[in-house]
Amino acid sequence: MFDDVPVFSALTGGVLIGLSATLLLVACGRIAGISGILNGVLDRRSDSAWRWLFLIGLVAGGTFHHLFLGGESAGESTLVLPMIVGGFLVGFGTRMGGGCTSGHGVCGLGRLSLRSLVATLVFVAAGMAIVYVLRCWAGGAG
Repeated sequence: MFDDVPVFSALTGGVLIGLSATLLLVACGRIAGISGILNGVLDRRSDSAWRWLFLIGLVAGGTFHHLFLGGESAGESTLVLPMIVGGFLVGFGTRMGGGCTSGHGVCGLGRLSLRSLVATLVFVAAGMAIVYVLRCWAGGAG
């Protein structure tokens, strides 16, 4: 049906993320930053029901994609230790940056937040720099 499923999948995913973030903001007055949502669940806040539903939806969406659209899951990787270390580093960066990339990039930019613009630019620049360094280190084209 779709000649280029990865492009369709990315486009559909981006649209759904944007719609979900907008719906959560309009309907509940909440920001769809994953780190804030997870933090609210871990802190056992009284308004945690919607947070649990949001997190369950994230897992269900990934599972649906993997089962029905053939997406690769993180569990198929043999690089477990680097994934764990990476997860801790992301968590540390999330605390330092006052939010995660989804919160700043999707929700903050949508609200025209200057703080989120700066954070998103730093995230993108750091990612580009790391990819460049790793490609040079691995002997690939930089």
